[in-house]
Amino acid sequence: MSDLIDDALRRLETVLTRLEGAVAQRFEAERDPSDLETELALMGEDRVRLAAELDAASARLVEVEAASQDVGQRLGRAIAAVEGVLAPARGNR
Repeated sequence: MSDLIDDALRRLETVLTRLEGAVAQRFEAERDPSDLETELALMGEDRVRLAAELDAASARLVEVEAASQDVGQRLGRAIAAVEGVLAPARGNR
């Protein structure tokens, strides 16, 4: 008898789980269209903001890369100048 009750409880739980899923789907389907429009508007605003941030970050990256290249060139010239000064001193040793 206990097995029959356990089996019935398992089936009841399965049916209740399916019912909860169906109710959730129904509520989602009947969701207020204005909520969706508001959500789409917010997503559009986020997209515009993110695009502007990406553009700004890309421009900053170009500036940083140019500055890095300039620093690299200056450092290369400084190293060459120091080596030029040290070269005759090495020859005297």
